[in-house]
Amino acid sequence: MNTGQVKYENEASKYWNTFYKIHKNKFFKDRNWLLREFPEIIPVDQKTEQKLQELSWDHAKTSAADGFSRRHCPALPEENNHKKSCGSSDSQSKVGSLFSNLESKENRKGPLKTELFPGSNATFRILEVGCGAGNSVFPILNTLQNVPDSFLYCCDFASRAVELVKLHSSYRAAQCCAFVHDVCDEGLPYPFPDGILDVILLVFVLSSIHPDRMQGVVNRLSKLLKPGGVLLFRDYGRYDKTQLRFKRGHCLSENFYVRGDGTRVYFFTKGEVHNMFCKAGLDEKQNLVDRRLQVNRKKQVKMYRVWVQGKFQKPLHLTQKTSQLGFSLLSHG
Repeated sequence: MNTGQVKYENEASKYWNTFYKIHKNKFFKDRNWLLREFPEIIPVDQKTEQKLQELSWDHAKTSAADGFSRRHCPALPEENNHKKSCGSSDSQSKVGSLFSNLESKENRKGPLKTELFPGSNATFRILEVGCGAGNSVFPILNTLQNVPDSFLYCCDFASRAVELVKLHSSYRAAQCCAFVHDVCDEGLPYPFPDGILDVILLVFVLSSIHPDRMQGVVNRLSKLLKPGGVLLFRDYGRYDKTQLRFKRGHCLSENFYVRGDGTRVYFFTKGEVHNMFCKAGLDEKQNLVDRRLQVNRKKQVKMYRVWVQGKFQKPLHLTQKTSQLGFSLLSHG
């Protein structure tokens, strides 16, 4: 990093704290579109199935105008179809089923039963990274209030942002834990064990991190997911209008810029996103470029927006211990 980059890297939290001191929770709008793009946020059960179908139908009606369709958004149950097609006999299916059951039993044991932590009694856990003032937190909490066994963690490295979340009238400590955390510090522990999260939400966050540190952040987040857990990603795409508008002197490195307030932003390609998450051991379920034309009729201004959106799942790997136990049970069966 050059001298300018080091300054913005070392003082990143200061710039974001100043941002939230000035704007509080008034700058960003609530992300009420989250459930439409990421229905994985809600655990699928009898109570929520109907709601998800309604959301899918609403999305299907608007997808042509929005520029992409649910057909390009493979749902997670695809994993089950893949497993069926790979099995060449009933015995293989039984082995796979047995291992899945063993995995889930093992996950229910261990630290979850012996150590108490926020959300330790929950059966469905979400982490939002870079929660800001709560523009995703509260739409999610509003939805999860009908899912009592769910729990939402949310973190930001700007302490002022976390303070705004905790002071919000809709914040419920019984179902949400907001905490200050720097995701670039790989040695910094989370307030919960590894391998327990069903969903990680990484929306317009990774772009604010120096490109040299992004892979380390994604690697660490991957460890927090349980087998079958999914990371949901959305961020700025290459040649988005905001990138083209940056003036000379604001470019810190290739496709990485500093705004006037000192905060930084990177613009991704689909290929970069694919490589980063696959290197972290996650399977790609969705990776698309979302291009939209936004029109400000009052100012008579057109903006061509470009975002990259992806869904990446942690594979259901078998541990050696589980494999041995599974074969032992089969041989005695």
